[in-house]
Amino acid sequence: MGRIARTVELAKASWGVLRADKELLWLPVLSLLATVAVAASFLAPILLKGGEMAVEDPGPVGYALMFVTYLALAFITIFFNAALVHAANERMDGGDPTVGSALRGAASRVHRILPWAFVSATVSIVLRAIEERAGMLGRIVSGLAGVAWSLVTFLVIPVLVVEDIGVMDAVKRSGAMFKRTWGENVAAQVGFGLLGFVAVLPAFLIGFVGFSLGDAGAVIGIAAAVLWVLAVSMVLSALNGIFQTALYRYAAGTDTAAFGGQDLSAAFAPRRGRSGGFGGGIVGG
Repeated sequence: MGRIARTVELAKASWGVLRADKELLWLPVLSLLATVAVAASFLAPILLKGGEMAVEDPGPVGYALMFVTYLALAFITIFFNAALVHAANERMDGGDPTVGSALRGAASRVHRILPWAFVSATVSIVLRAIEERAGMLGRIVSGLAGVAWSLVTFLVIPVLVVEDIGVMDAVKRSGAMFKRTWGENVAAQVGFGLLGFVAVLPAFLIGFVGFSLGDAGAVIGIAAAVLWVLAVSMVLSALNGIFQTALYRYAAGTDTAAFGGQDLSAAFAPRRGRSGGFGGGIVGG
């Protein structure tokens, strides 16, 4: 089985988990609500001052405030992603996760989540500084570095949640797993991006139809389009977290019999002509 075909099977199995535990969609919703609340609390003082903070060079105070904002937002995102990974891993072990068990699982890893949020915020602020200070070259370097960082650290959250190890060790472990699963990793991130693009296209049609019906229709159309985009985002966010867990278990050699049944067993099957073993299917594209 090729990498793309294996990724498709893993994605199908991830969808199966989400269908079995639809309540997990509440985790991205809660993450969004918390993000909006925290972002508003940081933006309110700036808006009240008329947005006087310089964009090109915010200065030490500006960068400090920016870092605190990034840290708070990173913590929220990582916490709820960790909750989703905990729930997905529980389902893959044959359990029956709930929103409560997912949140408790994430809370038990706060001592890992906070340092990882600190590292993520630091990387974000450094890339932002490079982008702003080095012109076009800076934007290219920042973009490439950001993509590389995203790929290598794709499995950090599952490692932190399942293995309960330190951040630096988790980054190293995620990097080692990336060497084994780079094809599935890249295919998944590109695939989820394309899936999201296609899934939000109906929102444009809804908005267009609304505008064609006059002012009242425009308001309704815009509201419906926004709700559609939010719904797609929540589903894709949940699927991405479940997929991360599945890919982590694949790379770690964890038993997957309880996850997705026949579909996942096909995804984990070794390629013909290769020697046996759990990881046989991942050698070669």
